[in-house]
Amino acid sequence: MPQRQETLMEPTMNNGNGHGHGCAIVNGRSRTNNCTSDEVIEWFEQVSQKGGSVQKEILSQILKQNHGAEYVKKWLGYHNIQEMDSSALESLFTSVVPISSHADFEPFIQRIADGDTNPLLTQQPITTLSLSSGTTEGRQKFVPFTRHSAQTTLQIFTLAAAYRSRVYPIREGGKILEFIYSSNTFKTKGGLTVGTATTHYYASEEFKIKQEQTKSFTCSPAEVISGGDYKQSTYCHLLLGLFFSDQVEFITSAFVYSIIQAFRSFQELWCEICNDVRSGSLSSRIKLPKMRKAVLEIISPNPILASKLENICKELELVDWFGLIPKLWPNAKYVYSIMTGSMLPYVTKLRHYANGLPLVSADYGSTESWIGVNVDPSLPPEKVTFTVVPTFSYFEFIPLYRHNKQEDYRSIIADDFIEDKPIPLSQVKAGQEYEIVLTTFTGLYRCRLGDVVEVAGFHNGTPKLNFVCRRKLILTVNIDKNTEKDLQLVVEKGSQLLKRAKKAELVDFTSYAHVSNEPGHYVIFWEIDGYAEDNLLEACCTEMDASFADHGYVVSRKTKSIGPLELCIVERGTFKKILDNFIANGAALSQFKTPRCTSNHGMLNILRACALKKFRSTAYNT
Repeated sequence: MPQRQETLMEPTMNNGNGHGHGCAIVNGRSRTNNCTSDEVIEWFEQVSQKGGSVQKEILSQILKQNHGAEYVKKWLGYHNIQEMDSSALESLFTSVVPISSHADFEPFIQRIADGDTNPLLTQQPITTLSLSSGTTEGRQKFVPFTRHSAQTTLQIFTLAAAYRSRVYPIREGGKILEFIYSSNTFKTKGGLTVGTATTHYYASEEFKIKQEQTKSFTCSPAEVISGGDYKQSTYCHLLLGLFFSDQVEFITSAFVYSIIQAFRSFQELWCEICNDVRSGSLSSRIKLPKMRKAVLEIISPNPILASKLENICKELELVDWFGLIPKLWPNAKYVYSIMTGSMLPYVTKLRHYANGLPLVSADYGSTESWIGVNVDPSLPPEKVTFTVVPTFSYFEFIPLYRHNKQEDYRSIIADDFIEDKPIPLSQVKAGQEYEIVLTTFTGLYRCRLGDVVEVAGFHNGTPKLNFVCRRKLILTVNIDKNTEKDLQLVVEKGSQLLKRAKKAELVDFTSYAHVSNEPGHYVIFWEIDGYAEDNLLEACCTEMDASFADHGYVVSRKTKSIGPLELCIVERGTFKKILDNFIANGAALSQFKTPRCTSNHGMLNILRACALKKFRSTAYNT
C-alpha cells in the first residue's frame, strides 16, 4: 500500500505519565500496537463520537490515494480532487459516481487477474485476490485483497478483544481453541495469488501480531490451520485443544457452524483422541506429513489426563453431550463466533454444548470489508448489535421499505424492497432498514453489499446495526416473497414440535421453490437426529406452512395459486455431503454457510438423492 497522508484525527491519549501513545488513525486504520485494552477502547470512543466527519476524511483518503486508477478517472477525471476538501469531495463523489454491484467491477478484476498491471481500481498494484464463499449466490467471486485488508482484520480483532476483556477477562498467555481453516491457494493467469480472505489473513504477519497483542495463543500450529483437509485439521484442533484443556481461555471459530461440526465429530472420535493423549501419538487418519510432524512435536504422553477425559466423555454420553464445553475445558470463559444471520439456527445446539457458558457473537464483516464491532459482548446472539467502525471503509445506506400488504401484488415488480436514495452514515435513523453500500481502500466504489441491516440505535455518533438478512435470497413462486429470516422463523416454529416430543432434533435445513409443475410450492429439507413418527413430521410440515406471514403467500395459498408446503426428510449426513461438495469445488470450511434458499443444481441433486420421506401440508385444506 502506498504512503498516504495521515488523517487529522489523531487522539493522543495520556498514558499516565504525560506522554501519548500510538493509538492514532493512520491510513484509515488505527495504530494499536502496544496499546492497552483501555487505550484501544478510548481511541474508538473518540472516533465513534464523530463518525460523520471521520467518514468524510476516509472517503477523501480513498479517492486521493487512488485518483490515478482507471475506474476513478472514469468518473472524477475532470476534477482536481487533490485540492478539494473532504466535504466537497463527498458531495461530488455521491453525485457523479453511480451505485454499483460486484458485476460492475468484474471486468476490471479479471484484467488484474490476467496480469494487467495498469492502475485499474487502485493506484498501487493488487497482487492478491480473495474468493467469496459462493454459498450465497452459488458462485465464488474475486475480491481485491491488500495489506490494508489484513490490517483492518487485526484492528477489529484487537478492538473486539478489548471490549470482551472488560466483561470476560482472561489470563495472559492462555490458549484459544480455534476451529480455523485455510483453504488451498492458486495462481491466476497473471500470477496473482487467489484464496479465501481467511486464508490470506492466517498466513499474514497480522495473525501473529494479533496473538501477541491479545496475549492469547491458538492451540494449533500453522501446519494444522493450513493443512487443506478440514477433517484432518478438525481432529488435530480437538486433540491439541484437549491436550491443553486446562489452559484454554475461550473457544472460537469464524462461524458457529464450524464449532458444531467439530463437536459432532468429537462425539464419534473421542476414544481415538483420548488414546492419542494417553500415548502421545497421532491417529493414522492424519496423513499429511507436515501436520503429523507439527502435532507430534507438541504433544507428549499424558495417561492421567487421558483417563480423566475418558471418564468425562463416558458421563457426557449418558446426557447427550450436554455441557460438553465446560466439562472438557473447565477454565473457558466464553464461546466466540459469528452467530447471526444464517448461523442463528445453530445457536440452540451450541447452548446445549455450553450449558450456560456465555455465547459471544463475533463481529460483522464481509469479504469486501469489515463493518462493525460488538461493543456489548454480554448480549445474547439474538440481541447483538454491531457498531460501525467508521475508519474501515466509506459506508452509505440505501433506505429500504417493505411492500404495503394492502396494495395489488400483481403490480409489484419482482423485488423484495422499495428503495430510496442512498444516504451517508451520519443521516441514518433508528428503526429503519437499509442495504449497505461500500467504498473501500481496496478498489470498490459505491458497491452494493447485498446485506439488509436495521439501525438499532447509536454508540456515540455512529450507528449500531442489527443484521436482518441477505437481499434477493427469497423463496418466491409468484407474488410471495419470503426472506431468509422469514424462513428461519417458520422452521423454528415447526421444529418446536420436535423439541416438545423430545424424540428428535433438527440438525440442518434448506429450501427451494419448486416451480416446474403448476401450482408451484415450497420444499423445505430437514436433516434430523433421532426418530420422529410420520404424524409428528406431518404436523411439523403443516405448522410451518401455516406460519408464513407474508401476505402474498397467504393469499396465494388460500386461492391455491401456490401448492401445499412439502417437507422432505433427508438421511443423516446429507448436509455433510453438501459441505464436502462445496469444499471440493473450492470453498473453505471457515467460510461455509448452509444456503437457506437454493437453486444450486448440485446441492439439489444431493438433497433429492438422500431423501427418505416426504410430507405435504394440510394447513389450507378447509
